[in-house]
Amino acid sequence: MNATLADASLWTARDDSAEHGDTRRLAHIVTQDAGQPAPGEAVLLGFACDAGVARNQGRIGAAAGPAAIRRFLAGLPAHGLQRLLDAGDIGCAGDALEAAQENLGASLASLMSQGARPVILGGGHEIAWGSFQGLARWLAEHDDKGPVLVLNLDAHFDLRTGRPGSSGTPFDQIANHCQAHGLPLQYACLGVSRVSNTPALYARAAEIGAVWVEDYDMQERHLQARLADVDALLAAARHVYLTVDLDVLPAAVMPGVSAPAPYGVPLAVIEEIVLRVKASGKLRLADLAEYNPRFDLDNHGARTAARLAWHLLAP
Repeated sequence: MNATLADASLWTARDDSAEHGDTRRLAHIVTQDAGQPAPGEAVLLGFACDAGVARNQGRIGAAAGPAAIRRFLAGLPAHGLQRLLDAGDIGCAGDALEAAQENLGASLASLMSQGARPVILGGGHEIAWGSFQGLARWLAEHDDKGPVLVLNLDAHFDLRTGRPGSSGTPFDQIANHCQAHGLPLQYACLGVSRVSNTPALYARAAEIGAVWVEDYDMQERHLQARLADVDALLAAARHVYLTVDLDVLPAAVMPGVSAPAPYGVPLAVIEEIVLRVKASGKLRLADLAEYNPRFDLDNHGARTAARLAWHLLAP
């Protein structure tokens, strides 16, 4: 795996060992090595890249996201997690996005072949094409034809058809790959903002048979209906790749992104969907994208991203 170990100083937390009971925090159980994961064990991997955001004319800075999220993960309580494997970061040299995505895919396929359940911290949403390459490699190695559910919690379809690839193209790249390789795909995008997507993107979503729900119908009053939708999507899939673009959350909760959402989907709804997918037993890998500490306010976004990552890492 061509990853660089994360700065060890990120994994520091208060020591309450003088107190009664289990006082361990993630910083106390982290191992900065992929090691040999147990079957289904979560392994943390960073994708320190925002070349795709730059290509998509966005606000760069997401390459620093994995380190910032780790810093806030470090102090969260272990709660039954006996160890945390941190495999480090896949970086991107300049504009060498395609090489970085291929490296990410190869690293993820290797981890999955060892039985791991990777949780990847971005980085821009170009992470999705790299993450999917990892799943596709793993499926090919096992001669597994799916079907695959790509569930994207996002204000944007990210189905742009222009090339070269960027943070706005990954799900079009995924759809093209699946069509070329005969891999059954269901793409679902929950949280779409009508004011952030052109008619061309809606048309492309319809063309590939995507399922989507707009942000207005993703509020807490709709939670049970949306969980029923997710259950139906999960029932039809054999393998699930979950990707959370943090700009799906309201700007007040997640200010640290390239494109803050003035409306957005409440954290309570996003969290319940994440937990539902994780509980399905079909989740093969998950990532968090677009956190940009450069635009965060008082680390609100970092704390939120760390909370979601904590849920994904938990046994």
